[in-house]
Amino acid sequence: MSALAAARAWLAQDPDEVTRAELADLIERADAGDADAQADLDDRFAGRLAFGTAGLRGRLGAGSNRMNRVLVGQAAAGLAAYLNDKAGPDAPPTVVIGYDGRRNSDVFARDSAELFAGAGLRAILLPRLLPTPVLAYAVRHLGADAGVMVTASHNPPDDNGYKVYLGGADGGSQIVSPADAEIAAHIQRVADAEDLGTLPRGVYEIADEEVVDAYVTATATVAPAPAGAAGMRWVYTAMHGVGHETLARILDLAGYPQPTVVDAQIEPDGAFPTVSFPNPEEPGAMDLSYETARAAGAEFILANDPDADRLAVAIPDADADGGWRRLTGNQVGLLLGWRAARTATSGGSLACSLVSSPGLQAVAEHYGLDFHATLTGFKWISRAPGIVYGFEEALGYLVNPGTVRDKDGISAAIAMLGLIAEAREEGRTLADLLAQFDETFGAFASGQVSVRVDDVAIIGRIMAALRLDPPASVGEVGVARIEDLAEGGGDAPAGDVLRYWLDDGSRVIVRPSGTEPKLKVYLDVRGESAVDAEARLAALDAGARALVSAAQG
Repeated sequence: MSALAAARAWLAQDPDEVTRAELADLIERADAGDADAQADLDDRFAGRLAFGTAGLRGRLGAGSNRMNRVLVGQAAAGLAAYLNDKAGPDAPPTVVIGYDGRRNSDVFARDSAELFAGAGLRAILLPRLLPTPVLAYAVRHLGADAGVMVTASHNPPDDNGYKVYLGGADGGSQIVSPADAEIAAHIQRVADAEDLGTLPRGVYEIADEEVVDAYVTATATVAPAPAGAAGMRWVYTAMHGVGHETLARILDLAGYPQPTVVDAQIEPDGAFPTVSFPNPEEPGAMDLSYETARAAGAEFILANDPDADRLAVAIPDADADGGWRRLTGNQVGLLLGWRAARTATSGGSLACSLVSSPGLQAVAEHYGLDFHATLTGFKWISRAPGIVYGFEEALGYLVNPGTVRDKDGISAAIAMLGLIAEAREEGRTLADLLAQFDETFGAFASGQVSVRVDDVAIIGRIMAALRLDPPASVGEVGVARIEDLAEGGGDAPAGDVLRYWLDDGSRVIVRPSGTEPKLKVYLDVRGESAVDAEARLAALDAGARALVSAAQG
């Protein structure tokens, strides 16, 4: 089917006035011979936004290659068919739906709830826009068979997404294979056979506030405030997201002082007016936090991303630009892992993605705990046997696996507040804790090289070039061993990942991003001291950039 024919068929079933007008204009212009309009249609209908282990995520707009009400409706109908296929004879499946403050999140959530109900499921919509961790909690708390969170997390403002969780034996974790492929097949059958307008819609339930109250109560127990919390001065930003209301309630219940907030970023706003990319890791995203912290005389900063499943931490640093330094995800992850290991009372395991700092394994071994390295994503980390704590370097932390089987930036914030308050009782700061970690476990330092591309095919060509002509060294350090995880093997999970072990014990990992058009290169070193580790990391960074540049041609 041509793009123009596909566009006409899509227009006939689109219930959204905005995307209908957008598509009708493109069709009219393409019919008149406008080459730009035709190229736009070709792009919008070149394929279908893929449903995988990350669910759906993409740019808002009309067409099968965009996020819109037709695509989401087809996804909801396909997921309903999958759940009905798996259901027992006793009761219809239950699915709970949440949404954040992004454009159309509420619309996509209501559409999904109506289509789930129309397919015979018990559909429960959360009472208002809420953080992703509340939805992940609700799946387990309500005993639901599945959960859907409408969010694109920290993606750019024009994106949205559709994240799927499974209950039952999956314990409220995000979907993994083969469920993703089975759901995708059901979605495709719906898209091939149905006009969205003919699908039945039903009446859904609105969840009681008790669900949110229960999450607040459970999260407050992660780290009730010790005496050292008194007088704590800190700054918080929600990054135009949905984290603040829920966090503020937990702070009161757990006994922590409320923060000075970044006023311009504290209310949900899907336009993200103060940041071009609402991710605390991006340059400039935390500048308003630093400005607020300087004015408030704050001791530290905590930041959630827009759906509050990630946490960033910053501390004063006279040598840093603006006087503040954001800690890396690995630094925060290792501190929280150290805390988890100290408080683990009956064994268990620590887990992190294979691209996260190897320092967590050193912590696990020190405390006699098991350790697991997984593929990236909390769908894998949360499934580590006996997990008591897990993290990934992209600011994601699972600190309360008995409550939420996913990364949770709010419970991680409470755990971090507890860690800081305990240090304050001894007259110490977060910087002191970082130094103590190095003294105890070794000076680990990590970095990342990201190559953003317009054409994702470039990433495949780089990976192919590295496989075809493996490097003998990275910079001036020889490569001792190469692991290609494309086929798995040993204790390593399978994935499109290249792992290089260097002669000096350093590690370089190359993989495509799972959510963005980026190639990511992860660098890890272990030095004799923090200064030595940073020097090793700087040299490795230069070598990694040269390696990728050569592979790119």
